[in-house]
Amino acid sequence: FLPLRLIFKFYLSCYNYVDMRIDLLDSLGKSLAGEWHQDPLWRSIYATDASVYREVPLAVAVPKDENDLKNLVTFADTHGFSLIPRAGGTSLAGQCVGNGIVVDVSKFMNQILEFNPEERWVRVQPGVIRDDLNRFLQPHGLFFSPVTSTSNRAMIGGMVGNNSSGQTSIEYGSTREHVREIRALLSDGSSVVFEPLSVAAFEAKTQLDTLEGDLYRQVQQLLQDPMNRDSIAQEFPKKSIHRRNTGYALDMLLEQQPFSSSGPAFNFCSLLCGSEGTLALATEIVLSLDPLPLPEEVIVCLHFADVQQSMYATRIAMEMAPSACELMDKVILDCTKSNLEQAKNRFFIEGDPITLLMVEFRAERLADAEAKAAELIERVRTAGLGYAYPIVRAPHTGKVWELRKAGLGVMGNLPGDPKGVACIEDAAVAVEDLPHYIAEIEEMAKRYDQEMVYYAHAGAGEIHIRPILNLKTAEDQQVFYDMSREAALLVKKYGGSLSGEHGDGRVRSEFIPLVLGEHNYHLLRQVKQAWDPKNIFNPGKIVDPVPMKGSFRYEAGQETPEWDTVMDFSPEGGYLRMVEKCNGVGACRKTSVSGGTMCPSYMATRAEKDTTRGRANALREFLSGDQSGNPFDHPEVMEVLKYCLSCKGCTNECPSSVDMSSLKAEFTHQYYQSHQRPLSDLAFGYIGALGKVATAFPTLANLPLQQPVLSKWVKRALGVAPQRTLPAFAKTTLRGWYRKNYRGLPEQVQKKGELFLFCDEFTNYQDAEVGIKAVELLVQLGYEVHLTDHADSGRAFLSKGLLTQAKKVANENIRHFSGKLSASKPLVGVEPSAILSFRDEYLRLANDKTAAAALQGHVLLLEEFLMAEAQKGNIAATDFSSEAREVYVHGHCHQKALAGVDPTAFILSLPENYTVRVIPSGCCGMAGSFGYEADKYELSMQIGELVLFPTLRKTQENSIIAAPGTSCRHQIKDGIGRTAKHPAEILLDALKAKK
Repeated sequence: FLPLRLIFKFYLSCYNYVDMRIDLLDSLGKSLAGEWHQDPLWRSIYATDASVYREVPLAVAVPKDENDLKNLVTFADTHGFSLIPRAGGTSLAGQCVGNGIVVDVSKFMNQILEFNPEERWVRVQPGVIRDDLNRFLQPHGLFFSPVTSTSNRAMIGGMVGNNSSGQTSIEYGSTREHVREIRALLSDGSSVVFEPLSVAAFEAKTQLDTLEGDLYRQVQQLLQDPMNRDSIAQEFPKKSIHRRNTGYALDMLLEQQPFSSSGPAFNFCSLLCGSEGTLALATEIVLSLDPLPLPEEVIVCLHFADVQQSMYATRIAMEMAPSACELMDKVILDCTKSNLEQAKNRFFIEGDPITLLMVEFRAERLADAEAKAAELIERVRTAGLGYAYPIVRAPHTGKVWELRKAGLGVMGNLPGDPKGVACIEDAAVAVEDLPHYIAEIEEMAKRYDQEMVYYAHAGAGEIHIRPILNLKTAEDQQVFYDMSREAALLVKKYGGSLSGEHGDGRVRSEFIPLVLGEHNYHLLRQVKQAWDPKNIFNPGKIVDPVPMKGSFRYEAGQETPEWDTVMDFSPEGGYLRMVEKCNGVGACRKTSVSGGTMCPSYMATRAEKDTTRGRANALREFLSGDQSGNPFDHPEVMEVLKYCLSCKGCTNECPSSVDMSSLKAEFTHQYYQSHQRPLSDLAFGYIGALGKVATAFPTLANLPLQQPVLSKWVKRALGVAPQRTLPAFAKTTLRGWYRKNYRGLPEQVQKKGELFLFCDEFTNYQDAEVGIKAVELLVQLGYEVHLTDHADSGRAFLSKGLLTQAKKVANENIRHFSGKLSASKPLVGVEPSAILSFRDEYLRLANDKTAAAALQGHVLLLEEFLMAEAQKGNIAATDFSSEAREVYVHGHCHQKALAGVDPTAFILSLPENYTVRVIPSGCCGMAGSFGYEADKYELSMQIGELVLFPTLRKTQENSIIAAPGTSCRHQIKDGIGRTAKHPAEILLDALKAKK
């Protein structure tokens, strides 16, 4: 029995150990002023970053301030836990992935603390977003110049950790060159400030009897040793490569005083930049700033038929000192075709280039920039390189860079499981070596039968190169490792840097000894040991790495389950593959000041679970490998989907085109196959059927909605927020009015055309007045309006995941309108969410895909139809009043995602003295029934307060507010007490005023 007793004691001790660790973590969470999450949902959301790796952390801490960070460091130091620092979580090398405590500084530690415009510096917390900082600095003529492709969500702490560079590094350098000072917590919890030191001040630091003093003494000992100095000089990357980011930057410290008499003052910030949070935790960062770029710019877009030509053209371009020189290849360019937002930015592309080199020149005068562009084109032509050389000028240059920035994200649009994976993408070589280096990469690719993806910073000698691999297979996981190792040896051959800006992380740390040599690698280990003796800061990166070929997001041989779904996800390869399109680049984490719609709930809460990425991570984690009878039976996923407003922003703004609205609708439908639906879902979902009954007895139906006491009970029964007003049902439906009044409307002498008007359930039963005015407007403008007996739109069914009902409605409408529509007789709608279903969800719900697709090009918003007619000359400014009015436009979310707000702005600008301003708002916060619900009301109002409400409060009372969406108009009324009008109402008023 002795062995059995020993085994029992062993297992009992394991359970006690686990319980003790859980108790310790619980006590830590209670000590923090910020947030603490230990539940499976939050841990799964933080299990990945933008890399190929996955590891579920023990917990997630969201510190409120430096004191919280200090508590975390002290706790980790005392109890042997590890901390994984995280800002935007967009790391490509797995820096943010680990099994310790993730420390997310993005939500609270995001303040600009101090600004000195005269000395050109700013002090910030690590969670400040790069683009948000530059918006603050712009009025002062200054900016923080490193610009990553993720700049609208990349945070300063992460940029310091990775030593980010971006497209402007050939002119301004990397983050390291701009960090003056870092306030940080060391591994013993002590707070220190790293800044430039004179030789005397450096010597004084070595006398301190603290961990800080130990660090200065160690670096003094390491860098005064002749053998170490020689080894660093011989083995580290060439000094001509400014993107030198492999390992710790001992070569940079060696160039500073007291180790170089002619060098700059010693500053440990040079070491911390690129250290990936493995040495200390930054709490405040002081950045040096640059004057704003020269005002005039042109971009030469050189088109090539092969990769090698673009490499030689890069050398020519760099001789002319451009401000940017960036590359894109055919694989990425093809992916942009299927992205709604990026497809608009392809306007300058000619033919089908294999590579595209975008070279920017800036000058004080446009003529000088254009002269440089002309000279480059002449030199490239003379060299026999390229086949097209268009020049893009302001104001369209931003579109070129937006297309380039989308490069990483759009690779999620590659069909199936093979994706362009980040492994050899961060190497930088000298520009003169670039053609030969790329030639050898291409040879390697042929040996592995690989098609490589090429993009990014050609002018800096750093091409992001990705093989297309299926990491769900053991074979490609091995290729991933083998190609990475070969590429590391190739980088060594050319004296390059294994990591240029994305960092070593999990994917490259294993190969650092191959590139820097064993002696230098030993020095790096000594540095880590001195700074972090207990290995609490982001272990497994840079030194003593976890295996590069392990902890992948997908296991080798992993099957991707496919389920019968109501919506058709076959274009993506099934429901789960749509989820897997999210590669973690975090475009959904931009703030409201960055513009756009995605993700409105995150813009308000700043919580990772409220991003498209967070929701995709949760879906992937809980659905992958699920063997239950209903794989969608996960309350945790319903929780993470709760605050998704189904705004459709992600279908347009997510570079990978992750359609979270459709994913949510399908999951909700499947979840309620085994759960009881709430009454509110049925009430809001069947609003069309309720409207049909209610409008038969409108006075009686409206009584419980309008009478205060009865309304209170109705709201409680339906889970509606008591603060909300409930929309009344129309006394006369649009259909009823049309039947009685249409033939009596005054006919125009000359008919300009005809159309079908889509009579959606919201316009028909509640906003009938809007529909009536739309008909009157169209008739007075000379159009014949047909209103047929079709089904409702199904939008309310879609919003509540009542997909069986939505599918039935969609197919009825497709059958009804098939063969009836044409370019000269389109289907026109006034409610964006309803009419645009034809161009979006109907394709996933249709039994007859061909018929559904044939309708798409002939289904228009009212404003789209009117704009097209105005451009044909059928509608003119002279048709409308010449009265001066100011109009503020708030676009509907679905309109922004699937059609754009430009048609609305265009048509409202037709009256010659109407000044139209499009509000740069995202979602209004109502989103159909979302804002009515009691548990979402507060968030709904927070979203409205981001941009929309403050902007409208500043307008004059006589200003016109235009909002095509019915829910948007209701939100504006409840939020600020103002009445917003549909564009049809505004134009009809202007038409009548003319007469």
